Amino acid sequence: MDVMNQAIKHLPFIVLIFVLSACSTDRYQQKHDSTPTRIPSEAELKDALARAEPHSRGGNKDYQVFGKPYKVLASAQGFEQTGTASWYGKKFHGHLTSNGEIYDMYTMSAAHKNLPLPTYLRVTNTANNKSVVVRVNDRGPFHQSRIIDLSYSAAYKLDMLKTGTAQVKITAITDFDKKTGKVKIPEIKPAFSAISSVTPAPIESALPEQSALPKETAMGITTPYIQVLATSKKELAISTANKLKTRYKQQTSYPEHKGLYRIQLGPINDIATLNALLLSLKENGYPNAYPRATPQ
Repeated sequence: MDVMNQAIKHLPFIVLIFVLSACSTDRYQQKHDSTPTRIPSEAELKDALARAEPHSRGGNKDYQVFGKPYKVLASAQGFEQTGTASWYGKKFHGHLTSNGEIYDMYTMSAAHKNLPLPTYLRVTNTANNKSVVVRVNDRGPFHQSRIIDLSYSAAYKLDMLKTGTAQVKITAITDFDKKTGKVKIPEIKPAFSAISSVTPAPIESALPEQSALPKETAMGITTPYIQVLATSKKELAISTANKLKTRYKQQTSYPEHKGLYRIQLGPINDIATLNALLLSLKENGYPNAYPRATPQ
């Protein structure tokens, strides 16, 4: 009976050690991590859908790994960080994360040493400007030169598998609508004092390569337009452009080229406004929206 009582007494501590992190234990069948046998599917490459969530019961207390203490932040509000990202895959697949969930290398998830669990982040590969939205549900990486461990799908989308690591910028997504829990649609001022009517515009024959986020220069934004979608149906182009104009209070056009209409917002002369618009579009039915330099 005394043995059983002692076991019950120490049960919370045992559970804590068990779920602390996939990156900090040696309970795995593989000694070294490995790449999965297949690439992510199209569905598995979609960004995590950011939404308001309560902090999980597990993984949100200060902790120690290899004798080093780590402090968990009370909030992710305003959090930004730049540094080296790594990724973890098959070795940890199917094992518990720090908040007690099961790690799935094909979901858009990540591990971070200090952010509250869960936290949604936009991670941008600064070498190629590709980005992804991930949900942080684990602790790590405990390699001191790295700031985040990404799932296999997230690393694949950022095109960092060949190098294994990448220089990234991570930004917490914390502005949620209190009623719906979804990312708040920004209240954006018009780019001009008077909004022009929705009109078609000419478009270049060759489209620029898509990029996940716009760049900024000393002279302003180099990609001040957002292409929302393309369609061969003029009626759909007109109705979509009008809907977006009403919702976002931005100048809207639907240039046509070879029978294809491309619905666009802009010009947008503020980088923060453009990024907020792009995120809102992606989270509200237009996942393929991307910034472009000109409307033509």
